[in-house]
Amino acid sequence: MIFAQFFVEFIFYSFLGWVWESIYCTIKEKHWQDRGFLFGPYCPIYGSCVVGAEILFGYILKGDLQGMSVPLIFIIAMAGSAVAEYATSWVLEKRFHARWWDYSSMPLNLNGRICLPASLGFGLAGVFCVKVLIPFMSELHSDIPGLAYEGVAMVLAMIFGADFALTEASLNSLLKRLEEYKADFNERAQEKYVRISEAPEVLAAAISEQREGFREKKAELGQEIRQKGAEIRQLAEESKEKRDLAAEEFFSKLNGLQISKLKNIKKFKHERTEDNEKLELLKSKISSFRINNDHPTAK
Repeated sequence: MIFAQFFVEFIFYSFLGWVWESIYCTIKEKHWQDRGFLFGPYCPIYGSCVVGAEILFGYILKGDLQGMSVPLIFIIAMAGSAVAEYATSWVLEKRFHARWWDYSSMPLNLNGRICLPASLGFGLAGVFCVKVLIPFMSELHSDIPGLAYEGVAMVLAMIFGADFALTEASLNSLLKRLEEYKADFNERAQEKYVRISEAPEVLAAAISEQREGFREKKAELGQEIRQKGAEIRQLAEESKEKRDLAAEEFFSKLNGLQISKLKNIKKFKHERTEDNEKLELLKSKISSFRINNDHPTAK
């Protein structure tokens, strides 16, 4: 019957821990927080710690809980909660690769699993449990029949076992999916890494190909320019030949015209000379005629 009582108390204290955690985190985060890693409304670490404190102070130390030193209870509760919290965090992280709490932002923390402010709070909670809660629960044991404890313990054990199995299966399924996502992510990351690592070679090959294309285009353009230059030079030579031929023809015509003009000028001079001689002869005759008319007696 004692084990049934401990198990019922374990579930009850776990439920109280869940209520405390949910209220505290809801106020802190300003929205509803369902604490605990199981589906049910309980945090087993609280139940384990309180039941452990009850066994320690009531059965191992065997002292009067009301007369026990408060500083001693505080130190033992603070140390025990720190050990339990660190061990639970480590086991959950190793088993499910996740953390249900993290004190990394708190002062004087150890790997984010425990911290001094939280341990001090759990020490005070331990004093409350040892001085108030455990004695209150001990008084109820005498009023509840042992069979009732066993019956309730069996029902709670079935519920807790089913909840634990369902949580385990769900977390394993979730963990499997996470591992698949991680493997897929790693595969894609590896592909990206290969692409990135090969990018310089691909870029160098593309640049080399473009450079080769530019060289070919440059060679083609140079060949075309040389061809056009040859055509231009040929046209220039043809134009020069035509120009020289036209100039030669022009000068030939010009020379022929000048020669013709010279001939005409010579002819004109010759004809003018003859006309002058005739004119002089005519003037001489006229003058002789005038003289004869002016002196008719001379005849």
